[in-house]
Amino acid sequence: MTRLDRALDLVLIDSVSGRESVIADYVVKRLSANPRLDIERIGDNVVARTSGSHTTRLIVAGHLDTVPGDPRRARIEDDVLTGLGACDMKGSLSVMVDLASDDRPHRVELTWVFYAREEVARAESGLRELIELRPDLVVGDVAVLAEPTGGVVEVGCQGTLRAAVTMVGVRAHTARPFMGTNAIHRLGAVIARVANYVPRVVAIDGVQFTEQMQVVMVDGGVAGNVVPDVARCVINYRFAPDRSHLDAEAALREFLGPLLDTGDLIEVQDWAPAALPGLDEPRLQELETLSNSVARAKVGWTDVATFQELGIPAANFGAGDPLLAHHPDERVSATELEHFARVLGAWID
Repeated sequence: MTRLDRALDLVLIDSVSGRESVIADYVVKRLSANPRLDIERIGDNVVARTSGSHTTRLIVAGHLDTVPGDPRRARIEDDVLTGLGACDMKGSLSVMVDLASDDRPHRVELTWVFYAREEVARAESGLRELIELRPDLVVGDVAVLAEPTGGVVEVGCQGTLRAAVTMVGVRAHTARPFMGTNAIHRLGAVIARVANYVPRVVAIDGVQFTEQMQVVMVDGGVAGNVVPDVARCVINYRFAPDRSHLDAEAALREFLGPLLDTGDLIEVQDWAPAALPGLDEPRLQELETLSNSVARAKVGWTDVATFQELGIPAANFGAGDPLLAHHPDERVSATELEHFARVLGAWID
């Protein structure tokens, strides 16, 4: 069976967030072939660790879940695997399982983390569940998160802030709108301002982070003949790692401030921290060298930030084009998987 065939086995398992039980079973079964591993399952999270005498411990982590879709449409054509989760991130997971199942000794201790519910709200994350219930299982010196990066080391990550903006008005009959104030019209100014947002660009440790801001939800209205007195939108703000979530919230309030009046609200619904590049860590420098490419900033949020919160330097490195993540034509090639396996295998030896 080829590496691409084993990746297809994983893609064919339905593991939409919250339904990771079967794929966790698969991982446990495969890893059980290596007697050097201590395997523990916490819910639908699987952690496999070596327990020798080496002083350095490396963590390799990946999430088991996918966004919603139909895994039965997966296929292999011309050495390319196409299907739900092929790129994000079951191709890389299959390589992780292959490497973890190999019982050859290493010069470092290894922790392999396969966790659930990454593609949903951070409060539901299986990695955070592990940290809460068994923090001893996620202790290490350096971590690699196998997010798709095209075989390039992607350092740090953007933070993310989701905020609801509520604009108020005064109800009136639509035949006499001058008696009221249309909240939807007021909200339109907010939407236009966000649509014309000029991204802030920040260079940190030689890599460049570009912030983004988008309106992702809109609602409002009372009836077909009523001037609405309340309208609301939700804004997603991806901020650079030179800002905390409080800094990001303050920046958002300042950006929208000229449009707000008494009674209008900005309410933070959810946030996750950004992560600094961390390229001063020798082990991450080594990974960059092995990948034969120059490190770049991670676009989007990943659990690299979670590892950094634990004081563990971390970077993203995986197979597959990150632009294809969550795409209907999600795919990964045999060449990409072999590159990932070769570099990661050298890094852990």
